[in-house]
Amino acid sequence: MKTEKLCKHYFEWQLGYGVFSHGFREKDIIINYVINQEEHHRTKTFREEYFSFLKSYNIKFKDKYLFEFIK
Repeated sequence: MKTEKLCKHYFEWQLGYGVFSHGFREKDIIINYVINQEEHHRTKTFREEYFSFLKSYNIKFKDKYLFEFIK
């Protein structure tokens, strides 16, 4: 990321990690989400959506592993 300058903001790998996995049955929902992502994020920020995922999947997290949200 840093070497290839793929991010215009300061970049650093976080210590923790997260993965959201979906099955083949959700394929159409995921494709539709990606296609409409720009419009979707006009009403809900990435930060709001991220915390919504954590809560809806009952994922426990530590604040120290959360990344800084860039506006």
